[in-house]
Amino acid sequence: MKHISIIVPRGAILGSLEGSRQVFSQVNQFCAAQGMPPAFHVQLVGIDMETPVSGGRFTVHADVLFNHVTNTDLIIIPAIDGDLKEGIANNRKFIPWIKGMYAGGAEVASLCLGAFLLAATGLLNGRKAATHWVAANEFRIMFPEVNLVDNKIVTEENGIYCSGGAFSYLNLLLHLVEKLAGRDMAILCAKVFAIEIDRKGQSPFMIFHGQKGHEDTEVRKAQDFIEQHYTEKITVDQLADKFAVGRRSFERRFKKATGNTVAEYINRVKIEAAKKELEAGRKNVNEVMYDMGYTDNKNFRTLFKKLTGLSPMAYRARYTRSALSA
Repeated sequence: MKHISIIVPRGAILGSLEGSRQVFSQVNQFCAAQGMPPAFHVQLVGIDMETPVSGGRFTVHADVLFNHVTNTDLIIIPAIDGDLKEGIANNRKFIPWIKGMYAGGAEVASLCLGAFLLAATGLLNGRKAATHWVAANEFRIMFPEVNLVDNKIVTEENGIYCSGGAFSYLNLLLHLVEKLAGRDMAILCAKVFAIEIDRKGQSPFMIFHGQKGHEDTEVRKAQDFIEQHYTEKITVDQLADKFAVGRRSFERRFKKATGNTVAEYINRVKIEAAKKELEAGRKNVNEVMYDMGYTDNKNFRTLFKKLTGLSPMAYRARYTRSALSA
C-alpha cells in the first residue's frame, strides 16, 4: 500500500486539494469492489490541524501534522491562492519537510500554482516544470533556474511531477494512479470522473499576454509597437532603429526581458490575434491568415499548430461562437 500525503497549505485552493483526496480514495473503493486490498493510505497533512483555504471560505481538517510524518511515498502539493510570494512565506514550514521526504525516497507532485511552493524547495532547479500558463511569467521571474515548460499539462523528472493550469491537475492525478495502481485503474478513474485521459498540452487554452514584468523601457516600447502594428511587416532592424538601439544589443535585451526572440514575439502576437478572429467565426482561415500578414498557407498552419497545439481549422471548430452554441 502506497502512503499518499496531501499537504494542506495555508491559502490552498480547495478544488485541487479535495479533488486529489477524492481520486485516490476512489481508487481504494474500486479495489474494494474487486475484492482487492486498498492501493493507498491517504492522509491530509497540515501545518495546523485546522487550515483556512480558498480565501478563508472553507476550513480543512488535517489528519496529521507534517512533523509527525516521517515516511511517505508521494507528496501532493495542491494549488495555492492569492499573492504567491506570501503563499510561499505562509507555508515555509513545509519546505524542509518536503526536501527531507524527497531525499528519503518520496516522490513529489505539485498541482497548478502549487509549483511555486515546490520550486521554493529548490527541488525543481535545473528540471522541467509546469504551472498555470497565466502565472508563467511570474514563475520565470521568481525561479529562473527552473526549466518552465508552460505548454505542457504534465511534467515528470526524477520523481518530481508538475501539472499545468486549473483542472488539468486531474490529468496528473490519472498519470500518478496509472504509475502506482496500473493503467486499468487509471482508465476506470477517467471514466468515472469524466476526465479526458492522456491529454498532453495546455496550448489550446493559453492566452499570450507577453512578458512585461521587466524594467527595460526600450523593449517595453517595442512590445507595445508590435502589439499595435501586428498586421504590418515588422523587422528587427526597424525596431532597433526606431528605439535607437544597436541590432545585436536590442535582440539580446529583448530575449532577456521577454523570454522570446523578436521574431518569436511578433509571431505570438499575430497568432493570438488570429485566434480571436477564428473564435469570432466571421472569416475563414485564409482570410485570417492574410489579415495577420502571412502569405504562405503551409507556414501559417505550421506556426499556428506549434503555438496552440491545434490546426487553425480545428481551433475554429472548437472555439467559434457558433460551435459553442450548437
